Parts: sequence; structure tokens; C-alpha cells
Amino acid sequence: MNTEYKKRIERVIKYIEDNLNKKLSLNEVSQISHFSDFHFHRIFKGVVGETVNDYIVRRRLEHAINILIFKPEMSITDVALGNGFSSSANFAKTVKIYFGFSPSEIRNPETVKDSKIGKIFSKYGKDFNPRDLYPNQVAKQTSLGDKMIKVEIKELEKRLVCTLASASGYRPDSIFEAWDKLNQWAIANAIKTNEQERFAFCYHNPTVTPIDKCRYIASVVIGDSIQVNPPFTLSKIPKGKYAVLYFKGSPENTINAQLGIYSDWLPGSGFEPDEFPMLEHYLNDVRNDGYVEMEIFVKVNIPQQSWGLYGVNRSKR
Repeated sequence: MNTEYKKRIERVIKYIEDNLNKKLSLNEVSQISHFSDFHFHRIFKGVVGETVNDYIVRRRLEHAINILIFKPEMSITDVALGNGFSSSANFAKTVKIYFGFSPSEIRNPETVKDSKIGKIFSKYGKDFNPRDLYPNQVAKQTSLGDKMIKVEIKELEKRLVCTLASASGYRPDSIFEAWDKLNQWAIANAIKTNEQERFAFCYHNPTVTPIDKCRYIASVVIGDSIQVNPPFTLSKIPKGKYAVLYFKGSPENTINAQLGIYSDWLPGSGFEPDEFPMLEHYLNDVRNDGYVEMEIFVKVNIPQQSWGLYGVNRSKR
């Protein structure tokens, strides 16, 4: 793990831990890391093994339950309000869903007759029993398993593209509808299907954002002379250095490949991600083949200067 990356993620974790009793926004937390919001969430998920929000919710619950157990003199309401929950009712509901037991049952395990399954099991595979006192912290790093991650640095020239956004984010039917419309437009402009160079602009991480709220834009590379009119938009892929990972597999596993760039490669690479969104460069048609074959592009920069004391990026002053 790159030392500077590790320090920055640890600084975020420390900030979260120091402020579990407060309302934390994801934007506020990402600013502590000095990564862009878009890339911070993927880096955090890749390094820690869960989303920022899941981490905050889990740690807030764990912290509250520890207090519930070790400070029996505190009322459940005081425990709830002192750990960032809006009310004891909200706290009780959240605890019940997550652990499978109410705060009262956790505080008085002798009243529990049957074992119960909460979200902690379905989400993390963790059996929880109030008699154990502490729920274990589960944070399994996502990676590409035993496969060696092979990322190439490629210099990409500027490309003009015709784009069309998916109306419902990352929902497959909406994505396919956008591509069908874009393909028809390209054919009408003398760009045959088998000659199209297709990129998707992927702005959001679906482990953080609901898939229908994620921003997904389909694009086809075009020449300078082609006119683009609504509902299509003329855009560009900027010139620069890109970290490129080849991926071939099921659509469901693309997130593992993407996270592999952030967790397994980026920290020790000497590069930092640019503000530009992740690109997926498609090499096949998943509907015809049943699998995805693509290159994942992450625009990168070489840091101009090391991050200094207190995480101040002096190169940006």
C-alpha cells in the first residue's frame, strides 16, 4: 500500500471515528481525504472493503452498542442521541434491522429466547448474539481474487464523441435503450456498427449511489465533420494518460475489476486519479455474447508534489 494513500484513508477513518456522534455528509468526509468525491468513494471501498456510508452506519451502530453494554446507567434514549441518531425510536428500529435484536434485548441478553438474523448476517455473513457483547468489525477487501491485476498506462489522444445519457442510470434496460438509439444515429451518419469505437462515461459508483440515480453516458467516437444535434450531445474524451485494465467476464463482476484498479494497483502506482470520470471502452456486445469484454480507463496524473503536514496539497495553492 502506498504510504501516502494509506495515511489519507486512515485520516478519513480517524475523522469518522472522532465524529460518530455527529451527522456526517459524504461530501464532508471526502474533503478530508483530498481526493475528488467521485474517486474517493471507489478508493475507500477498494481499500476498506465497504462504502463510506456503510462504514459510518456500521461503526456508529457498533459504537452505540458498546456504550449500551458497558454503560448500563445510560438510558437507551441518551445512547441514541449521543451517537447521532435522531430519536430512540429511530435507534431501536435501526438496531433491530441491523443486529436482529432490539436495544433492550442486547442490553438484557437473558431475555432472548431464540437466535435471530439481522442485516449484519445478510450483509456481512456475521452471526450475532447479544451474549457475545461485541459485534466483530467486518471489512473484507474486494479484489480480483488470485488473478494478477495488469494495468497499462496509455497515452490517449483527444477524441470527439457523440453522446446520449441513460435515462435511468445504470439500469440495464435503460443502458441498452441509450445504446440502441446511439447505434441507429451512428449508422445514419455512415458509422457502421462493427466500426464503432464505443465508450461509456461512468460518473458514479453503484455501491454508493442507487443505480437509477447513477450517471451513465453512452458515446461513439466521431470525426470532426459530423454534425450532432439534440437529443444527442457533442463531447470529448480529453488527451492524457490513462490507467487501462482489460476485463472479460460477467457484467456483475465489472465492479470487482474496477475496484481492483483502486485497491490493488492505484495506491502503489505513483499516480493519482484525475477529476475525469471512469470510462468503459466496449470491445463486444454483451447481448450477443453473454459476457462483457472491455477496457476500463481511469485518467491519471503524476502528483506534482507530496502531500504535506495536515494533508495540505501545496501544489494546488
